[in-house]
Amino acid sequence: ETLIGGGKVEEIRILLDETGAKTCIFDTELNPRHQRELENKLGDNIKILDRTALILDIFAQHAKTREGILQVELAQYEYRLPRLTRAWTHLARQAGGASGRSGSAGGVGLRGPGETQLEVDRREINARISFLKKELEKVREHRQRHRVQRKRSRIPIVSLVGYTNAGKSTLLNQISGADIYAADQLFATLDPTTRRVKLPGGEQALMTDTVGFIQKLPTQLVAAFRATLEEISESDLLVHVVDINHPNALAQWKSVQDTLTAIGADHIPMITALNKVDLLPDPDNAVDILSD
Repeated sequence: ETLIGGGKVEEIRILLDETGAKTCIFDTELNPRHQRELENKLGDNIKILDRTALILDIFAQHAKTREGILQVELAQYEYRLPRLTRAWTHLARQAGGASGRSGSAGGVGLRGPGETQLEVDRREINARISFLKKELEKVREHRQRHRVQRKRSRIPIVSLVGYTNAGKSTLLNQISGADIYAADQLFATLDPTTRRVKLPGGEQALMTDTVGFIQKLPTQLVAAFRATLEEISESDLLVHVVDINHPNALAQWKSVQDTLTAIGADHIPMITALNKVDLLPDPDNAVDILSD
């Protein structure tokens, strides 16, 4: 019922009381029933968040462009829809005439109790989801037209991929001389940014900074960021940026590889770029970290 045992729930409740914390975060995805039961056990004053909700909240803070805002909003609504509770059902509203009132017309066709607030919320959210999907489909078509134009120009397309906060934006800034926002934080980049880069041999390429990946990437994000992720799958070359100094560098590398497979981009030629090699105790053996 609560995903974890009753003893662990009690342990968390005591810890919340001792620390005065008002939020409890689970590093996994809670289904709607788990969330409701945990809220009942831990109290209405405790906010229950799972992994997906936390990631969506971070995305919402970083979304700046119209496309980014649309993508995050769609993912949020698709996450929240099955989690609407029946807390509103006591607010049943009349959608038609009322039976038994003086002067009211009875008989066949008389509408009974109207929609509950829960039903109204669901209908409105479904309508909003439908609208957002249509808008993002326009974005997808727009991106596709741009990709066709880029391919006609015969300029190679290179996508920087990697775990979130691995250093992709910083690398693109160094290579292209651009001033793309880069920060030591999760998901600083949500929208792909493309810059023209001159290669050492004199050729040119279009290099794109993409949204960072993460372990157990929520399905809502994969679906909502379809247009953005297609930028990766249409590339001629991938540069996988790995923060080799991170304690979980191997796990992060594997997560990115799994995500590339999931979006159908694992067939694209790839170069692995090891970032922060200079911070390792033994830089000469940096590659060994990914071969364990």
